[in-house]
Amino acid sequence: MGGHHVSSTSGPRAGRHLTRRLFQLYIGLTLYGVSSAMLLRSGLGLEPWNVLHQGLSRLTGLSIGVVLIIVGAAVLVLWVPLKQRPGLGTVSNVFVIGIAMDGALWLLPDAHGLPARIALMAAGIVLNGAATGLYIAARFGPGPRDGLMTALHRLTGRSIRLVRTTIEVAVVVTGFLLGGSLGIGTVLYALAIGPLAQLFLRLFAIPAQEGGSTVVASGTPRQAILRR
Repeated sequence: MGGHHVSSTSGPRAGRHLTRRLFQLYIGLTLYGVSSAMLLRSGLGLEPWNVLHQGLSRLTGLSIGVVLIIVGAAVLVLWVPLKQRPGLGTVSNVFVIGIAMDGALWLLPDAHGLPARIALMAAGIVLNGAATGLYIAARFGPGPRDGLMTALHRLTGRSIRLVRTTIEVAVVVTGFLLGGSLGIGTVLYALAIGPLAQLFLRLFAIPAQEGGSTVVASGTPRQAILRR
């Protein structure tokens, strides 16, 4: 009877655990897109990859959200030769952030006046840190760009910090040359996102389910995000 009692209670508990993880994943990815839109509307500079996305958006005439999805999918293709395995969060990352960013840009007006722009930038950076903590803590796999960093780290033997910095500098420079917004917001984001994400990662941490599958919950996504 004891065994039957455990199995009958573990089902609902496992279901609640999975529901919470899925909720955190999709709320986190949605808020990430909203935070990126806030940074764009502030006009004070974007996070590194969105400098590239904005530059490509201006070059192609596509919305920045659509460009984000296309670039994310292209980066995901690079995982194949690097033998990196995507999770649900990886695939969701490609689509949800781009859709949420375009939706938020449609709703958010441009900020007018420097105080309003600074406030929007600061709120965007903090929200981005919270969103990052939410979706990483859900443990459904790294985003496509983060997985690329960890795969290259594994392949080259170079530190994650060096690999990430090298690629993000290349991304920022390319994006800037294409017309992307580079500014004080970009610098502040680069300095603040690590500590903020680490703080929110602790806050939103979900204890591992005993006996549950957390194959995609390796430590590497955390390293990729936090060590900028």
